[in-house]
Amino acid sequence: MMNLTRPSHAIILFLFFILAINSTSALIKYNVLNFGAKPNGKTDSTKAFLMAWEAACSSADPTMIYVPKGRYLLGSMAFKGGCKSPHITIRIDGTLVAPQDCRVLGKSTDWLSFEGVNGVSILGGALDAKGPSLWACKSSHSNCPSGATTLSFTNSKNIRIRRLLSLNSQMFHIVINGCENVHVQGVRIIAAGDSPNTDGIHVQLSKNVNIIKCSIKTGDDCISIGPGTKNLWVEQVTCGPGHGVSIGSLAKDLKEEGVQNVTIRKTIFIGTQNGLRIKSWARPSIGFVQGVRFTDSLMVNVQNPIVIDQNYCPHNLNCPNQVSGIKIKDIIYEGIRGTSFTQVAIKFDCSSKNPCTGIRLQNVNLSYLNKPAQSSCSNVRGKALNLVRPENCL
Repeated sequence: MMNLTRPSHAIILFLFFILAINSTSALIKYNVLNFGAKPNGKTDSTKAFLMAWEAACSSADPTMIYVPKGRYLLGSMAFKGGCKSPHITIRIDGTLVAPQDCRVLGKSTDWLSFEGVNGVSILGGALDAKGPSLWACKSSHSNCPSGATTLSFTNSKNIRIRRLLSLNSQMFHIVINGCENVHVQGVRIIAAGDSPNTDGIHVQLSKNVNIIKCSIKTGDDCISIGPGTKNLWVEQVTCGPGHGVSIGSLAKDLKEEGVQNVTIRKTIFIGTQNGLRIKSWARPSIGFVQGVRFTDSLMVNVQNPIVIDQNYCPHNLNCPNQVSGIKIKDIIYEGIRGTSFTQVAIKFDCSSKNPCTGIRLQNVNLSYLNKPAQSSCSNVRGKALNLVRPENCL
């Protein structure tokens, strides 16, 4: 059984950032206004922000980049690592605004990207990516750019994101890729329920990541967990609208890394497409999902509260007549309660080649329109303990 005590590394990291935040008086401060930024929402301040970053990065002392109240028009920016400063705090009291023309930002992969940084904290502020115009373009089937992720961290360590508001991202809101020791807390994410590919927080190839006390309203996965994720802790997250919390899609790559040691607890799902989901393409892979604990979750009119789908193959492209190679084992669902919007509240559709094993249901109570719900099982082995409703099919 997995230990529900938060890993000690997370506590140490949390204390480190608290000390860093509370010692801001000792920081060397760089105000973006002093580098030419204009808080009118109309003047391009991209160069000023990059200059402030360069100054902070080249300092040998802990530094702060300060963004006063106002609206700052910014294009795509990459904040590169290799800094002398041991810790850079970016305190935002204003709103960062993307260009009105979606094509300006949409041709970039990222809007605000941090690459190879260590010890960066983002505190407060709002990011308005102006996504609706791109969503409208895509819905009309016009020649549209792919769109940009709002905020991304790649190959970085000791990252903290706190009290940030992300509005209307063109694509993913926050991406954590190839990172270590990341703490996300008090973040709010807002986009329309029908906005395409606007995942709230995406984690992949990363370890020791904590996502705490966040509210995510979006058009895709609230939290998506990709290959190579290890030691992920998610707690007190409210999701809806959106597609729920998803591990996968996996099996995109034959040799992709596995997902292990994931805890999702004290979550609330309101009107979402899914609640707690694991999904993989019906294709060969050496990947795996193991050591996952879903606990203490409330479902409110969720279409698929508990689901494992190993036959994921949209439009039957590139995977007809194949089966998933992903091995799924040691998955625990405990204290899951609430209402399903569909009759099948628990669905385990596992691989015929690699059946799901070690699946455990404990204290699960899900209903459908004030009536008993149903379970559906295929190629799954496990057990049920204590009260389990609907009647389990393990």
